Amino acid sequence: MIPRLHFPALDRDLSRLVLGTMAFSQERRDLSFALLDRFVELGGNIVDTAHIYGGGQSERVLGQWLSQRRQGTDVVVVSKGAHHNADRKRVSPEDITCDLRDSLARLQCASIGLYMLHRDDPDVPAATIIEALDEHQRAGRIAAFGASNWTTARLEEANAHAESAGLSGFCSSSVHLSLAAPNEPVWTGCVDAHDAASRDWYRRNRMPLFAWSSQARGFFSGRCTPEGREDETLARVYYSGRNWERLRRAQDLGVKKGGYTATQIALAWLLNQPLETYALIGPQTIEELESCAAASRLPLSPEEVEWLEAA
Repeated sequence: MIPRLHFPALDRDLSRLVLGTMAFSQERRDLSFALLDRFVELGGNIVDTAHIYGGGQSERVLGQWLSQRRQGTDVVVVSKGAHHNADRKRVSPEDITCDLRDSLARLQCASIGLYMLHRDDPDVPAATIIEALDEHQRAGRIAAFGASNWTTARLEEANAHAESAGLSGFCSSSVHLSLAAPNEPVWTGCVDAHDAASRDWYRRNRMPLFAWSSQARGFFSGRCTPEGREDETLARVYYSGRNWERLRRAQDLGVKKGGYTATQIALAWLLNQPLETYALIGPQTIEELESCAAASRLPLSPEEVEWLEAA
């Protein structure tokens, strides 16, 4: 079974693996339903989606599954809103409200378990954003709220205001974290926690960290070579001497552990961090999902964790 970790804001245990639904669509509904069903069988109980995914298809398919399988009281839904578009930034009370109402309708539910802002806009006072989210929480539209791609400084600013005003604050954060350290941001405006200062902040504050691209977009799958450039984003972000050495070490440790793949070792590295980590995964097959579940149960010693990233 996928291990769980207590999530204070909801006062319940959540699976350390979070099933991502970015690729869900009506055309792939049968596969999407099969992945959701198997995820629950394996002990998973938290699913990640967003207002922007598939132009709304991800939320609609998830809503159909929740309705048909009657899993709404057992599975926690994470949805995200206020993503910027090509014309403007959209982190405002009005945009948050608009996206949230859309998401509730698509998901066919009255409340979202954990609602995250998909982006930040440093030009908007954190107080304004916290007050808008707190209002939605008090109205019962969301049970708890967090942030995705916010810096630790902005998280501190927001929660300081929440504390001083007697409001709820951000209870979680979703940033990029994987064994393969990025050479540069995956895209403009994304935030990661690969530097020592950020990871120390999460450790000290015990803020739950939902790591996106937890498996580095397939870098550890074995299909990547230093000469290959089929995926330009993958090459631009992850191809480096340091990461090739981490891949080699992950392969070696997998053999020593009894036949685990490098991808499984990379996932285990994340879940064995001294942090409150949850790994967002995006399996495309049942086999990939089961591989992730097996990796989630693999213990690594602090020395093994350090050795993997010391390359």
